[in-house]
Amino acid sequence: MKLLYFAWLRTRIGCGEEEIDVPAEVATVADLLRWLEGRGDGYAAALARPDLVRVAVNQEFASAETPVTAGDEVALFPPVTGG
Repeated sequence: MKLLYFAWLRTRIGCGEEEIDVPAEVATVADLLRWLEGRGDGYAAALARPDLVRVAVNQEFASAETPVTAGDEVALFPPVTGG
């Protein structure tokens, strides 16, 4: 799975992207976020407020229930505002 991190998520995690193998029990966006949180202090800090994290799976906005699979590209970013 390819993960992309943007804005303050990138800063807290310490990288802009990575390729990872996730365990079989990671089946949804919510599962992925919980699993990532356990990968270290940077991940825990970045994902401490999941309500402030938006996710796209294969360039489509996703909800917590959206399925994820090994070949997906998953982007994590803060809410987008415009004006």
